[in-house]
Amino acid sequence: MNSKIGFLGGARYCRPLEPTMEKKFRAMASLGEIFIVGFSTGLRPEIFNEHATFYLLPKLPIAALRYLELFVLGQLLTHWMILRHRVQMVVAQSPYEGFVAALAIKSASWLGYKVGLAVEVHGDFEESLFLYRRVRVPSLYRFIMSGVARYAIERADVLRTISDFTTEQLKRWAPQKPIVQFSAWTDIETFLARGREREPELPNTVLYAGVLTPLKGVHHLINAFGLISAQFANARLVIAGAEQNRDYAVDLRKKVADLNLGHRVDFAGPLSQSELAQCMAGASVLVLPSNSEGLGRVVLEAMATGMPVIGSRVGGIPELIEDGHRGFLVPPGDERGLAQKIGWVFENRDQAEAMGQAAQAFAAQRFSTARYLHGYREIFTIAEQRSEQREHATSPL
Repeated sequence: MNSKIGFLGGARYCRPLEPTMEKKFRAMASLGEIFIVGFSTGLRPEIFNEHATFYLLPKLPIAALRYLELFVLGQLLTHWMILRHRVQMVVAQSPYEGFVAALAIKSASWLGYKVGLAVEVHGDFEESLFLYRRVRVPSLYRFIMSGVARYAIERADVLRTISDFTTEQLKRWAPQKPIVQFSAWTDIETFLARGREREPELPNTVLYAGVLTPLKGVHHLINAFGLISAQFANARLVIAGAEQNRDYAVDLRKKVADLNLGHRVDFAGPLSQSELAQCMAGASVLVLPSNSEGLGRVVLEAMATGMPVIGSRVGGIPELIEDGHRGFLVPPGDERGLAQKIGWVFENRDQAEAMGQAAQAFAAQRFSTARYLHGYREIFTIAEQRSEQREHATSPL
């Protein structure tokens, strides 16, 4: 293929790529020539090529500065991709990056360049920011974010979602806009391989995997674990993930200490995909107690290893967990309900293992690399068709 596609987003990449990302971009190279604008994992900018060309901005320590950086430098780099590399399509990985991309595409059009725009939605873009961190003057933020998102969505040729939940959300914003739905990238083979050799190393081990922010509801999980800690004296809780909200992470550790659970709760920090798969293969149950979730990719990963999953009944999680069959659903914030379901898994190991096997079969069917690549090919085809329609509409008779 001769296609040239640019991606703009807030994702972080290291050099060389970690194995999961290397696998992803090796597969995506079949789509055409790929260019990425994102962030490095440190304070130094990076430019390198590994199945794609990466232009990485320095990861500044303050979120507001990173937003400003993406708005200014991200726009310039997107413009550079269009002018220097002749990219035909820009894929923005949220409506907010979509705003930046739309501005760059607009300015490039003044120079005669015609570039398509796809805007992706991976979560609840209306509310998730307010659940990640405390925001001053939220009404002002909502007004600005709404205007920015609407500008991007209205100018997109095609929208991409990852779940029925995110699709329905976008339909409220743009009911006539074409939408392509497919799951986020998952290194499914790594998790399926670990699942084939699954044998929990320690009985009664609960695992949480994800960033530590209020949106993820980890405090509810700690409280629920505290409710059953006396009943299951050998139970352990492993919390794996980056401390994206430092104040919240401090509060979580304090809560563990206040409940006198320090010897039974392990803050494991961020794990690579292979490390996470190994951790999942040795645990009894994964819990995702989120207050909001676009889909919950970690749920799919856990299922692939053959473990039952307990998740909040929010966002796209119910699309993955069939309550009572592949795992359990509880209302967000229902700590007693969460504790009850964890206890059930501990007490009914054979039935829980059968749940995990059903979940594994579902995960293997839900995601594949071929389906992921097909989704992007569909996006590019729609964008190209809409571009041709615009040309015909504006050409003289």
